[in-house]
Amino acid sequence: MLSIALSELVQIFRNRLVLVTSLVMPAAVSAFFVYRHEVFAALASLGYIAAVVLSTVGAFGLYTTTVTTLASRRQNLFLKRLRSTAAGDTGILSGLLLPITVISLVQVAVIMTVLAMVADGPDDILLLAAAVLSTVIMMLGLGLATAGLTNSPEHAQVTTLPVSIGTIAVAGWVGITGTEELALLKRLLPGGSATELVVNAWNGGVPVTDSLILLVPTLSWVIVAVALASRIFRWEPRR
Repeated sequence: MLSIALSELVQIFRNRLVLVTSLVMPAAVSAFFVYRHEVFAALASLGYIAAVVLSTVGAFGLYTTTVTTLASRRQNLFLKRLRSTAAGDTGILSGLLLPITVISLVQVAVIMTVLAMVADGPDDILLLAAAVLSTVIMMLGLGLATAGLTNSPEHAQVTTLPVSIGTIAVAGWVGITGTEELALLKRLLPGGSATELVVNAWNGGVPVTDSLILLVPTLSWVIVAVALASRIFRWEPRR
C-alpha cells in the first residue's frame, strides 16, 4: 500500500490540473475567508468560516481529486494491473487515496490553526476533530461512488459538480441560517449535519451529547456511498 501511495503522491505533484484542484484552489478560497474573517464572522460566525473551509477542501480537494484519480487510473489500465499484484482491493484503493487524504487533512488543520490564531479558537477541539474526520470519510465514500459513474478524468469535471457544488452550498446555507427552520432537511443533506457540528464545536454553547448526534447523518451517507460504490465501481474501463 505504501509503495502505491508514494507513487500516487508523485503523480499528484506532476499533474498540474490535479495540483490546482487539490491544493491551490481550496487554499486560495480558504485564505480569502480567513483574511476576511471579521466580515464573515459578522455575517454568521467563526464556526461558519471553519465549516466553509472544511467543505471547500473536502469538496474540491478531496472528493474531486478522488474521482479524477480513480477514473484516470482505470482509463490507463493501472487499476487492472494493480489487481494482478499481491495487493488486495482495499490496499489498492487505500494506497491511491492516502496521499490526497493526508494532504486534505493537513490543509484543514493548517487553515483552521491560522483562523484560531487571528480570531478566537474552537470551543471543543475534540468535537471539531470528530466533525473533520467524519466529513473526510463521507467525501471519500461519495468519491468512490461517483468514480463508478465516471468514464474518464474529463468526465469527472461533470460528474463531480452536483456533490461538490451542493456540499458547499449546503454548508453556506446551514452556516448562515442555522437549523431553527427546516432542521431535518438541512441535517439530512450531505454536509448539513457536518456543518452544524463544526459550528457547534467552534462557537460552543451546545451540549456535547446534542452535537454528537449530528454524526449520525454524516456516517449514514458513508454507508450509502460505500454500498453504491460496491455495486457500481469498476476496475476496468467503462464501455
